[in-house]
Amino acid sequence: MTVNLDKGQKISLSKSGGGELSVVRMGLGWQAAARKGFLAKLMAREIDLDASAVLFAGQEPVDVVFFQHLISDDGSVRHTGDNLVGGAGQGGDDEAILVDLQRVPARVDQIVFTVNSFTGQTFAEVQNAFCRLVDETNGQELARYTLTGGGPYTAQIMAKVRRAGGGWEMAAIGEPANGRTFQDLMPAIASHL
Repeated sequence: MTVNLDKGQKISLSKSGGGELSVVRMGLGWQAAARKGFLAKLMAREIDLDASAVLFAGQEPVDVVFFQHLISDDGSVRHTGDNLVGGAGQGGDDEAILVDLQRVPARVDQIVFTVNSFTGQTFAEVQNAFCRLVDETNGQELARYTLTGGGPYTAQIMAKVRRAGGGWEMAAIGEPANGRTFQDLMPAIASHL
């Protein structure tokens, strides 16, 4: 059963029957918003959003996974590849990042997931954007955060997973930001650690 998260809401990543999740997929999907006006059909509608995962030890970033660095240095986090146009919307994932929670180094206590418009288009030009967490061992969707409201910004700090007790929890952040890359978002990310 999927939990639809609201901004700021948290869920435990423990399995309902006990035990901890081992591998999760953070999926990202989006569609280009329909254009209006006389020339709308003549102009291509491709939106290049990029998913990134920044690994933190305390307040310090220690690694990042994104379209130019697809696998974390320790191998626990892997990006499945860059999608330059989107299109999944309410369906499957356009980009995904796999996290082997059991292999994440003990010093890493948080992983923050961001999405940014590398080409500089704003979220006013995006529709049906979502971030979802899936149990990769059985394909079950655990949680979904749907981006609402569009807006004049070019990035979003979507969610984070963090160590909680002996396991992990996910928190929906949903904070708009501006930047073409995860590096541009680091000051905004810091306020959510």
